[in-house]
Amino acid sequence: MYLFLCNLCINGIIGASSFYPKILYDISFDSHVITYVGCLTQIFVIFFYIYGECTNLTVMAYDRYVAICKPLHYHSIMNIRKVWTLILLTWLFSLMECSIGLVLLARLPLCGVDIDKLYCSNWAVVKLSCVDTSLNNISGYIFMFSHFSQAMLILISYINIIKASLNSQAEWRKFMQTCLPHLITLANFFTSIFFDLIYARYGSNTSMLALRNIMSVEFLVVPPLVNPIIYGMNLSQIRNSVGQMLNHKLLP
Repeated sequence: MYLFLCNLCINGIIGASSFYPKILYDISFDSHVITYVGCLTQIFVIFFYIYGECTNLTVMAYDRYVAICKPLHYHSIMNIRKVWTLILLTWLFSLMECSIGLVLLARLPLCGVDIDKLYCSNWAVVKLSCVDTSLNNISGYIFMFSHFSQAMLILISYINIIKASLNSQAEWRKFMQTCLPHLITLANFFTSIFFDLIYARYGSNTSMLALRNIMSVEFLVVPPLVNPIIYGMNLSQIRNSVGQMLNHKLLP
């Protein structure tokens, strides 16, 4: 579990690094321009973060399923070799997806230069193209189906976890302690991604701009900041250390 948490935190740093440097530069120098290569690089890093986050959250759901539904077999199923294999596959799968998406995007000639978002995104650049983008649409739907399948695996895992947790109070406490942070992370990430995806494809460019801008950066800003706190406070060693620090400061 801890290796998956480290993987999640590293991926969060990657996601934040795709957004913060450019937005801070824009604010500091009042600039709203990015080179084509810089735009493609930003899209690649954001792709890598999103796909890595989805896959890692799916693997973590499977890990929690084995831990609660098959506790006696957990160490034999989730041995260290399998854990490292799953982590490696998470990175390789994400790299393959974002590489395919970037190659399909880079081949498109552009007829415009204005992007109506705070950062470069795949669909915003696709809409600037003046040629047929059917292949990009098809690949986009394939990727959507792939990650929708991951969401279904997560849902099935948690249905079984909740069923197993209802058998006793001890199991329910274990569920609340180990699975609730994961559920919060899942709900936050998938809600913001779903909103941004649907609005980017079908939403208006003139309505609800404030909400759109907030939701479009929420999955890049909030998870890297909140996930370490959510999971960190769930670890007894960190929670006890923070409590001791607070007590020490409050004592006269």
